[in-house]
This record gives sequence, C-alpha cells and structure tokens, in this order.
Amino acid sequence: MTSDIGEPRGFAATPVRPPAAPSPDRPPEFVQSLERGLDVIRSFSRERPRQTLAEVARQTGMTRAAARRFLITLEHLGYVSSDGRLFTLRPSVLQLGYAYLATFTLAQVAQDHLEVLAEQLHESCSASVIDGSDVVYVARASTNRIMTIGLAVGARLPAYCTSMGKVLLAGLDDDALEHYLSTVTFLPLTVRTVSDRATLRAAVLEVREQGWCLVDQELEDGVRSVAVPVRDAGGRVVAAVNTSAHTTRVTLETLKSEFLPSLRQCAESIRSDLQGTRPTPQSFDPASG
Repeated sequence: MTSDIGEPRGFAATPVRPPAAPSPDRPPEFVQSLERGLDVIRSFSRERPRQTLAEVARQTGMTRAAARRFLITLEHLGYVSSDGRLFTLRPSVLQLGYAYLATFTLAQVAQDHLEVLAEQLHESCSASVIDGSDVVYVARASTNRIMTIGLAVGARLPAYCTSMGKVLLAGLDDDALEHYLSTVTFLPLTVRTVSDRATLRAAVLEVREQGWCLVDQELEDGVRSVAVPVRDAGGRVVAAVNTSAHTTRVTLETLKSEFLPSLRQCAESIRSDLQGTRPTPQSFDPASG
C-alpha cells in the first residue's frame, strides 16, 4: 500500500549515493574524510534502518576497516548507536537537517499555506526544491486517508517523473537542463513513466512555456498530480508546490480547472510572504492555463 504521492513498490525514497570519484575540479582544501563520513550517514534509509559493518562497507564502497573507523567516530559523536552487531542512526542526526530547515524561510512559509490548501482541496499538498537529480520535500501537509503512508520532509523522488520535478527542471537554465538530461537514468516505475531524453526534454519545455505541470500516473499507478513554481522577486524558480490525488477521486479536468487555480494562488501567497508583499488573487484566471 502506498501514499497518494508515495514511492512505488521497490523504490527507495532515499537512495544511496555512491562515493564520488576524485575530481580535478575539487579545491585543495577539499576534505575527503568528511565526504566519506557523510556517505556513511546516507547509507541508512527507511529500507536500511539497521546495518551491520559489512553492509555499511558495501553500501559506501569502503573497506570494512574504513567503515568501522567512521562508524566508531559517528558513535562517539552521538550520531550512531550500536548493539555490538547492528548500527543505527540516533535522533541527534536530525540536527544536521534541522540546521538547514531552520534557516530556510521558504519551508516555514510554505507549510502554513500548504495546510490551508490541503484543507481546502482535501488532498495532500507539498513543496520541494531540486537537489541533483531528485526533488527533496521541504514542506508537506497530508490528509488523513486510509490508504495514505505520507512522505515526510526530507524525502527524495526522481525529478523526471514527478510534477514538481518537471516544474523545477523547467526552471533551470538551458545548460543546467542539458546537463541533467545527459546524466539522468530512467527507471520504468509505471507503464506511463517517461523513459527517454527527447520525450522528457519536450515535456519540460512545455512546462516552461505554460507555467505548470500535470503528471498522470508516471510515478505510481493511480496517482496524478499538478504542480506550479514558486518564484523569487527576480522571477527565478526557487521551489515547486503540488497537490496530488488518486484517479478514482479526481479527474484530469478537475485537476486543471479546480486544483490548478488554487495551487497557483498558494504559490503566489508563498512568494508574497517571502517578499513581504500583498498577494494578488485577481491575477489568476483559470482560463489562462
């Protein structure tokens, strides 16, 4: 059973990131040991909440000896605990993410508006930013439905098959978009999932032109969503907000005619609060698309 914008069966919301290969672009001050310590932390996930030394070594590409040194260090610092065989993250690791969220005004502002929107639409609403090839959830208001297993703040999903992802990709400049397209790996999450670069490029350019994105069952069967950008004062896309629903509850036409105008107003309210200006609801005409 999955959420209304949950991960498909077998898809990890927090995929392991293999250690980066040495790069000549790295400055001489680059501390590789810090990078490897973060790799150890990232090796834990919802699917791997407890790991043996051997499993951590395998997930990070380290030797057992190196993985052991990092685990012992993290345990001493209070980020990891061990029962002698299995290692787990401790709650104090949340401080690392909270330091970001505590200074990220967008997440704080968006949360209030998303809760209002979710109450209005009776569907879950989220805000995300792009990080590499993924969208990362920074705020979320979930509705209470029997089938819901909600995504939490910090969850990651692929950009290419999500409405917020395509909105954020549309906000990239041409060089950044081409770099993404040249490096993305497609996974067929459903029969509707975009699976080639040309199709994705065309979809992203369409989103850039129209200013919103509707995704119908690309991430998960039975789930459709619509997303719009949140822009800064200069017009740069800094985040995306979306709402999603099950196909048995909401038609594509309802997403466009009823949900989209409300979502646009939510994005405008977030932008206005971030800039300290008054929102302008009258600027949103559903017929404008």
